[in-house]
Amino acid sequence: MESRIHEPHRGAPLRVIQLLAVSCKLLAVTFHFLALSVAILTTILAVTGMGYFLAALIAARIFLSRRRAPSAPFAPAVSILKSLKGLDPGMIDAFRSHCRQSYAGDFELLFGISSLSDPAAAAVKQLQAEFPALSIKLVECPQRLGTNGKVSTLIQLFPHAHHDFLLINDSDITVSPRYLERVMACFAPEAKPSANSAQEVGLVTALYRGRAHHTLASRLEALGIATDFQAGVLLSKCIEGGLHYGLGSTLAVSRDALDKIGGLTLLVDHLADDYELGARISAAGYRVALSAEVVETNIAAYGIRGFFDHQLRWARTVRDARPWGYAGLIFTHGLGWALLNVIASGASPLSLWLLALSFCLRLALALTVGAAVLSDRQVLPNLWLLPLRDLIAMGVWVAGFAGNTIVWRGERFALKHGKLHRVIE
Repeated sequence: MESRIHEPHRGAPLRVIQLLAVSCKLLAVTFHFLALSVAILTTILAVTGMGYFLAALIAARIFLSRRRAPSAPFAPAVSILKSLKGLDPGMIDAFRSHCRQSYAGDFELLFGISSLSDPAAAAVKQLQAEFPALSIKLVECPQRLGTNGKVSTLIQLFPHAHHDFLLINDSDITVSPRYLERVMACFAPEAKPSANSAQEVGLVTALYRGRAHHTLASRLEALGIATDFQAGVLLSKCIEGGLHYGLGSTLAVSRDALDKIGGLTLLVDHLADDYELGARISAAGYRVALSAEVVETNIAAYGIRGFFDHQLRWARTVRDARPWGYAGLIFTHGLGWALLNVIASGASPLSLWLLALSFCLRLALALTVGAAVLSDRQVLPNLWLLPLRDLIAMGVWVAGFAGNTIVWRGERFALKHGKLHRVIE
């Protein structure tokens, strides 16, 4: 009787062991299924990434072939507008490059500054002394008309411009002696307009390369500009039948086009004012042209924190302006997906082959855009950083989905529908 009472308890440990064994088998099957799914997914993304590299290569080659065409002899008078805040390394040399133009037409330089006590004012006065024959003006623009201080200054600078064409670029942009010649030639009326160029040009923009400083973060950002960002610009131009946005490196615009969109006032609360200006001019029926000229911008000697703040600001700005385009960037991280595929598949022969092919295409794209299109001399010595840069870019892309706050000039903002809203902490 007593043995029958305790008999069920003897089977309990066995059933527990059996349940554990079944659970382990289920976990093993689940893990295997997940690993297989990740391997398949990363294989697909690595292949599509190679397709992106190849398409961007073709777009770069098309740009190179068309850039060789002679420019039209068109040199209208132009006003160059620059918004200044503080004095950055190399800024005075960037200013000088604008003064040494081999340009047949008239041009003037207008510098806007919020206060004449700003250190940048001394640089402009030095420039006036060095080039007394040129029309160089320093204008105090004390009003803060919106959250975007640069646009606020440009709005106040605008009434002082005398010419029918305006050219806006950042304060650290260095240009070649043929800069104005090549940019303004894009406004020339075409004798035989094609289907793609029948529209009147309302805005001209230009590609740019970054001049890095000694820090790792500065070199990574310059490498990203040369081998990734500009490649995306060239591909979007091919896919979308032309550009429909502007780049802050150069925004040359006619007064007619600017008046038609309502002027710069509409952009005073927008972070991506360059993108918005081009998008609005394109929506108004004008064409946005990409000049053959390539300019150079100064990359700050970032620390790691400043670098990530800047990269995240770029990412969330793009996501806000072009949400579907930002989601589509998943296909641009081909090298990163190929590396993850090697891990997920246990370094299978197929994954290693995909990694090698992806790396070769990525390298070819970096050299074609960075060296051939942009003439960036820093690409080759920094090319060994490319895998690290691509993995960081992949992480920043993911982080771009995680919120809408950005850090700009030491202040925190929330970005919504292109506009900046101060975050009160």
